[in-house]
Amino acid sequence: MKDFLSLCHERYSVRSLSGREVEAEKIEKILEAGISAPTAVNRQPAKIWVFKSEESRKKLASTAKFEFVSQAPVVFAVGADEDSAWVRPFDNKNFADVDASIIATQMMLEIHELGLGSTWVGFFDEAALKELFPELKGYNLIALFPVGYPAEDGVPSQRHTLRKSREEMVFEF
Repeated sequence: MKDFLSLCHERYSVRSLSGREVEAEKIEKILEAGISAPTAVNRQPAKIWVFKSEESRKKLASTAKFEFVSQAPVVFAVGADEDSAWVRPFDNKNFADVDASIIATQMMLEIHELGLGSTWVGFFDEAALKELFPELKGYNLIALFPVGYPAEDGVPSQRHTLRKSREEMVFEF
């Protein structure tokens, strides 16, 4: 693995994918990254769905706004079951979405580490997706990850390098 901060700085939301297939061993490594993620009290309330067939990807893409979702040779969906998650006793904060986000983040970083591209897609019709795939019912879907090899003409968005200053983001006691 490269220096972690280099990975963090280099990774960008890839919205243009080539037609090249993603190898099965890379799909397995992405899944391993998600499965190995730490969750609150190790409850592991999340599930990962893998859409590989052309038919399933077309159906899934019909629920998302962006064309690059339909270009991806594989799409991952990540969701969490609130009933299985740890709940903080002081304020009843349910950690299902936090846990699913940790899993999704590890997957996203592994995708980049493998030389693949993706972006975290949150703009999709969750109800329509669950109608098409009843297996997703009972889970809060937090992200779709269309995954593939970046197209040669793909570039980061103009906003990719814009960051708030340390002073705006960090407060020290």
